[in-house]
Amino acid sequence: MPYENTENNDVILSLDRLNQLDKTQYVLIDVRDQTSYNHGFIPGAIRVDMDSILKGDYTPAEGQTVVLYCLKGIVSVDAARYLTEQGFSAYSLEGGYGAWLIHSMEEEKKAGNDQRLAEIEKSLRKKFHKNIFSRFAKAVNQYQLVKENDKIAVCISGGKDSMLMAKLFQELRRHNKFPFELVFLVMDPGYNEMNRQVIESNARLLNIPITVFETEIFDAVYDVEKSPCYLCARMRRGYLYSKAKELGCNKIALGHHYDDVIETILMGMMYGGQIQTMMPKLHSTNFEGMELIRPMYLIREDDIKAWRDYNQLRFIQCACRFTDTCTTCRTDGSTGSKRVEIKDLIKQLKEVNPYIEGNLFKSVENVNLNTVIAYKKDGITHHFLDEYDLNR
Repeated sequence: MPYENTENNDVILSLDRLNQLDKTQYVLIDVRDQTSYNHGFIPGAIRVDMDSILKGDYTPAEGQTVVLYCLKGIVSVDAARYLTEQGFSAYSLEGGYGAWLIHSMEEEKKAGNDQRLAEIEKSLRKKFHKNIFSRFAKAVNQYQLVKENDKIAVCISGGKDSMLMAKLFQELRRHNKFPFELVFLVMDPGYNEMNRQVIESNARLLNIPITVFETEIFDAVYDVEKSPCYLCARMRRGYLYSKAKELGCNKIALGHHYDDVIETILMGMMYGGQIQTMMPKLHSTNFEGMELIRPMYLIREDDIKAWRDYNQLRFIQCACRFTDTCTTCRTDGSTGSKRVEIKDLIKQLKEVNPYIEGNLFKSVENVNLNTVIAYKKDGITHHFLDEYDLNR
């Protein structure tokens, strides 16, 4: 065994101690949910459900030492203690995935970023040009998202989508067909220290000159029981518009992609009883002269993930105060996300019909009003009976 667990039943293993061990001496277990694991994990780690461990369904190999981690090293302690009580050698990584991620970024910073940045930018011009940059440029042109002398606030949440969007805007401006300005805007709604550090470290690595402003949105919605996510989203959007306008911008750009669009269509039908989509651009109704654009509209999420993984980039998954404690370090095993349910449904439907995603996307471009019972425009409902007898 690499490290005897004898003192006060202490199951905490520091990152420094882990790095001193021979990797053949232990197995690394990620107890977060599948979505979190897919988003990024410590190299060599395998995922095992927390419930499987606590129910006794997972048994380490004989003589094997197990090192477990979650997001912050909170619930993995319970798993380590349980395995220890069963007679196994088990530890919880202090600080979890978050501590490891910050440490990795600090080490990368010491090594210098110039070569990595050049390789990341080259990947957008070569390997991912067709599936990512070309589709970005196509959306910009097809939906007329960027015009001469625009000043665009590129809104960065810290995730893979918005960070990639920032790099694509830099690449678009490099072509310099006409002048436009960019402000890379990061709103801190109350991030924990880890999330803030990850965003700032990635911005340095990717050479994105971010402008950060702080709000207390998470505190404002934390105790709201009914629809806190809806309220949080509305407040965040409002703050972004307000700050962007203050900085002289006429547009804000968000990182929603193709998969977000088709998921929104299906969610509207199944949970909202309506047919609607996520539009590629919208005029703001509350901030005069401001417009929202979505230049990632035609880019597939799998291609974004491929770019991230090819360049070995690691971004925050979700900075929400709720998911800090409930999704990535939760103890009940549930996800509580309708969007995750829809993702899974689309995946199942695709096994039967490989064209399902494209058909969903096209469905809101091919609406036949002659076969629609009713529709709304500008808040007014138009029913087929209104003109039914006039067309005899």
